Amino acid sequence: MKKTINNIIIALGASFGLTSCSDFLDILPLNDVVLENYWTEKSDVTSNVNGCYEALEINECINRLGLWGEIRSENMRLGTNVPNEVNEILKENILPSNPYCSWAAIYDVINRCNTVCHYAPGVQAIDPNYTEDEMKSDMAQASAIRALCYFYLIRTFRDVPYSKEPSIDDAQRYIIPASSFETVLDTCIADLEKVKDDAVRRYYADDSNNAYRNSSRITRQAIYALLADMYLWKGDYDKCIHYCDLVLDFKRNQYDEMVIRNGAPTDIALFGDIPMILDKPVGTTQCGNSYNSIFGSGNSFESIFEIYFRTNTTRLNTWVGRFYVDGANSNNGYLSAPDFLRKDVAVGNHTIFKKTDCRAYSSVGVDGSRYFISKYVYQNVSFKNQNITSEKDLGLMTSKGTPTVSNWIFYRLSDVILMKAEAEIERGAEDGYKKAFALINTVNKRANDVTNTSRSDTLKMEDYVSSKESMEELLLAERHREFLYEGKRWFDLVRFARRDGNNDRLITLATRKYIENVNAIKIKLANPNIIYFPYSKSELKANPLLKQNPAYMAGEDSELTK
Repeated sequence: MKKTINNIIIALGASFGLTSCSDFLDILPLNDVVLENYWTEKSDVTSNVNGCYEALEINECINRLGLWGEIRSENMRLGTNVPNEVNEILKENILPSNPYCSWAAIYDVINRCNTVCHYAPGVQAIDPNYTEDEMKSDMAQASAIRALCYFYLIRTFRDVPYSKEPSIDDAQRYIIPASSFETVLDTCIADLEKVKDDAVRRYYADDSNNAYRNSSRITRQAIYALLADMYLWKGDYDKCIHYCDLVLDFKRNQYDEMVIRNGAPTDIALFGDIPMILDKPVGTTQCGNSYNSIFGSGNSFESIFEIYFRTNTTRLNTWVGRFYVDGANSNNGYLSAPDFLRKDVAVGNHTIFKKTDCRAYSSVGVDGSRYFISKYVYQNVSFKNQNITSEKDLGLMTSKGTPTVSNWIFYRLSDVILMKAEAEIERGAEDGYKKAFALINTVNKRANDVTNTSRSDTLKMEDYVSSKESMEELLLAERHREFLYEGKRWFDLVRFARRDGNNDRLITLATRKYIENVNAIKIKLANPNIIYFPYSKSELKANPLLKQNPAYMAGEDSELTK
């Protein structure tokens, strides 16, 4: 009987993409009858840890993780055959009835993580094959995924219900008030501080066939990156820099090991003392290598944590495969790129990208007179970025992969570099602006193929280091160029609005994509509460302790949101 039930649950976990966590609990609630036959062996925990990762990959989850952090920014406009609920968000007409206000899929992930953390110690106590180190690693992974989910929730909704108790019984109902943004953030930080050293440094040697798993599972470096991000939002810049340095040191050591083992690589070089993937490898004339490695192949040297879709047969990256493009042969996704992000870059008449910037040509594609989102969609890009005066001079060649199996990156090396730069700017220490500029310029140099033997820098330090405002503008501009369509831009604007104490900068940048009703949208976005989503209508019905965001108390849904 025990073996049979275990097999059923493990099978359900393995096929998680076909059902939601709530469905799973409905099918086989973890009540006393099941518990006396389950959570008794190492494999029970392993199955459920795997389920935590799988839960991040389902459509309802990955679509929200991408959409919440990007769609309201200046990066996205109306595409083709766009559903009304997506169109309404693009128009800044977000109602509590909008399906993307639902956070159920994210809380499903959290509940799985809570369940692992609740039962893993008990399994370790009775299964001699399940070591304490393995238990701690499993709990560190679950804790980090849980913290990541809560981090998305507070950046999207601000105040959210917080619980670490698993829902394991049909009779359980969690009706709790929302905890404040600051309380949830501080609690997640405290949890990660407890488990950060329990995570593994890496699962496989870098020359192993399974080395990709080092960035497709939670490692110590992934937790450090998440902590750095959370401390940046908290405003604890010394701690942010500390955790960024830990990741940078790891990457330097990884690079040194690579050189000792195989000699100096031709596709990775030091920019200052930071190893980064060259956009134009040594001995070649074509650019595109950094994009091809990071986004085309995935799990690159620079990756820290990303969801792995490439060998999946049941879970697909519908965020890229539906919202960016519609299948492998179409450029018509639900969303498209605004003209100002790409038009005339190659001519040299552009306010965002220099004509040598490889990111412009790999992030946004050209289809006749329209522009589409190509990041994560292209598998390979190849072009020249010297002696460019027109689009034709690029000799741009591209090939698409299968967008629905594109990995989704949460953290990579550029994140850490630019988080450290932002922290240096904000803490205002002596020489902090110069340190920040050097870090920003590291990312910019790689993108413009500026090496020790090639063209000169496109950024000049004296243009920026004279004021904090200039440095912040440079930092935001570089983050914009580097992380186009990676689900970060809206969150960047929200973070700066929180720090500024007003939405002025957010409004100026986010409304660049609009052609119609610009003034009305600017007026709407001036409300300090509007930068967060409303609670969904269904959640307000189920949990009477939730109080709707006041920015959404009027309108079509007012009777249901009061």
